Amino acid sequence: MGIIAQPPDGPHEANYHQWRMAGKVWILDTETKGTGANVVPLEKIQRRAPAEPERLYVPPKPRPKPAPEPAPREPHRFKVIDLMTREVLAEDVDARTTVHVLAGVRSIVDVNLYVWRPDRRDWRLLPLEDKRALWEFRSRPE
Repeated sequence: MGIIAQPPDGPHEANYHQWRMAGKVWILDTETKGTGANVVPLEKIQRRAPAEPERLYVPPKPRPKPAPEPAPREPHRFKVIDLMTREVLAEDVDARTTVHVLAGVRSIVDVNLYVWRPDRRDWRLLPLEDKRALWEFRSRPE
């Protein structure tokens, strides 16, 4: 009896080598998991159900964490200084009180208005347009 090696019949049989012995076709099964190869009859391989490819697990994309709620902003605090006398007319007061103090002032240019900056812990001089916005509220009824 001779052993005749035959090339594989198709791309699915690339891992098999065939021999014809004793009227049977034997195949060298190399699809083992690191334990070497086994010689098995061709019928055994053909009876096997086609191996399904292993399903890959793809984890879902992580959901972005919601941004933390910003801390509630403190109301603005104001300081009003008479420009001519450098007298402090009001300090650390809210906008409503600032508007009441401005009602007693003759002109917008007679006072300097400052706003408290808690992040820098100092007073910032208000620009003229912000000063005007507060000034316009002084004549409105509550």
